[in-house]
Amino acid sequence: MSKSRGRNGMLGVGGQRKKISRRALRGGEAATPGGAADPAARKKELLRKMRERAERRDSAADEQ
Repeated sequence: MSKSRGRNGMLGVGGQRKKISRRALRGGEAATPGGAADPAARKKELLRKMRERAERRDSAADEQ
């Protein structure tokens, strides 16, 4: 029996890490599966939606 099969040799457990290009590491465009938007665009969209909800909530509170 080899040493790698012992209790401490948990080779392959937990999957493999995705290979990330150097360009993606430096904040460039990353090839994301499914055509997902970049994080900055997602954050802008989220903030826009939150502001719209807050405005609707404020206008509803003013009417009451």
